[in-house]
Parts: sequence; structure tokens; C-alpha cells
Amino acid sequence: MSALAAADLGAMLHLVPVQRAGAALLLAAVGLPVIGVIIVGLDIMPVRFAMMHVALLGIAVGLLTGLDPMLCALVACALSGAGVAPLARTPDGLSGAMGLLMSLAIAAALLVLAVSGVNASGAFALLWGSILSVGTADLVVLGVLAVVVPSLFWWKRRDVALLLYDRELAQLSGVPVRLLTTALLVLVAVAVAGAIKLTGALLVDALTLLPALAARRLGRSLWAITLWAVGIGIAVNLTGFLLALWLDWPPGPVLVLTAGAVVLAAHLVPERRNSSWRAPASAPPASLPSSH
Repeated sequence: MSALAAADLGAMLHLVPVQRAGAALLLAAVGLPVIGVIIVGLDIMPVRFAMMHVALLGIAVGLLTGLDPMLCALVACALSGAGVAPLARTPDGLSGAMGLLMSLAIAAALLVLAVSGVNASGAFALLWGSILSVGTADLVVLGVLAVVVPSLFWWKRRDVALLLYDRELAQLSGVPVRLLTTALLVLVAVAVAGAIKLTGALLVDALTLLPALAARRLGRSLWAITLWAVGIGIAVNLTGFLLALWLDWPPGPVLVLTAGAVVLAAHLVPERRNSSWRAPASAPPASLPSSH
């Protein structure tokens, strides 16, 4: 039975849609866990929920106008991420804005779908993901994210480390806080939109947040946490995808459960005092964790 299953799995791995899905997950594992580190570090977890709703609005507009729905979702998320950046000065202010944005986006999406008479099944199908329908455009988006996100993180690693540690300290140290925050929020928004087809909007945490949550228990510095997050992302994506193919189960839920198991396992490791890159504003600058 296991030999037959292995043979079936080997045959499936030769199919072009399966190969594209695997390539997409590998690309996603390079850039999206870094986005998760940013989400956790800036404490902006409500953003990913809001962007899921904004992506749905973009998809609805794309279906209405005949434009590419995923392109419309990416543009809508990027504009929304840039628009809420001025509200990111405090987590409370951003949380309120995200709640408003979620409500308005889903209401507008439902209205567009209802008034236009467009079949909503295609839009809502993306809530659950369609990884085997990944196309060239999706691979390009994920490839760009895989290059841009780590590159920006490495290029501005000192500024990012200061910003994630303490916003006021970063500003006093000459970091362009507003510009950097806007860039990071736009990347978060675009990454959420770009990952929707892989796991669905409801399960996008498997590619972004969960590897970062596991990595923060294992890394001693921001850069180490980032490397751990990418490594965990690659392992989870490959393992979960192969397991889903072998068992003939939906990839999205399997990826989430695999990532969740890794997070739980990581929490069995005793937490180190210097594993967190975030600290209260009153903490002395001398205690700043290394970004290397």
C-alpha cells in the first residue's frame, strides 16, 4: 500500500501544476516568513485580517471590470497598506483603523458582487486557496517578494531592528520611521495578497505568522530569528505539501496544521531572555538586541 502511494506521489510530482505549486511554496518560504517577523515585531497582527478583506474587494473589482483579479487584489492591498501607515504610530490606533477597513472592504466587496451580478463563487473560492491553479503571474509575484523582502531586510537591518525594538528610539537615532513603516506595511499587504492563492485568505498565517512565532523561540537576535523563520518556512511548506499530495488532502489546512505542530514543538524549548527583539520604551538603549 505504501509502495503504491509512493508511486502515485512520484507520478504527481511530474505534473506541471504540482511542480508550479511546489515552486510557489519554495518562493513563498523565502519571503513570507520574513513578513511574519515584521508582523510580530511591529505588533500589527490585525493588518493581515484587514488585507484579506481588501484582497477580496480587489478580486470583486477585477471580476467586475474584466481585469486580472489577483492583480487588482495586489494593487488594492498595496494602496491600503500605504494608506494606513500614518495610523501605525501605536498598535491601538492601527487596530481601530484595521477594524474599520475590514468592515468597509467586505461590505464594498459584497455590494460590488451583488450589484454587478458577477458570480461570487470565484471570489470566495480564494478564501480557501487554489494552489494547483498557480500560474506564471503568481510565481512572478512570489519571486519578486522572495528577492525584495529579504534584500530590504538585510539592507536596512539596523533601521528595521531599531524600529521593531522601539519606535521612539529609532526616530531619535535618525531612522526614517514613517518611510520605513510605510514600506514595511506595503510589503505586508502585498505579501498577504500574493499568498492568498496558495493557502486561501483564511489560512495565510501558515506561510507568514506561524514560522515567525516558532522562530522567535529559537533565535537569539533579530537576524537569527529571521533565518530560523525562513528555514522553518521551507521545511513546513515542503513537508506539508508532500503530505497533502500523499494523503490526497487539501494543501492549505495541511500546511497550517504542519506549521502549528512546529510552533507547539518550538514552545517546548525554554525561552531565552534575549530571544525577543521587542522591548518597552523605557528600556535603556544599551540593552538593544543585536540585528546580526
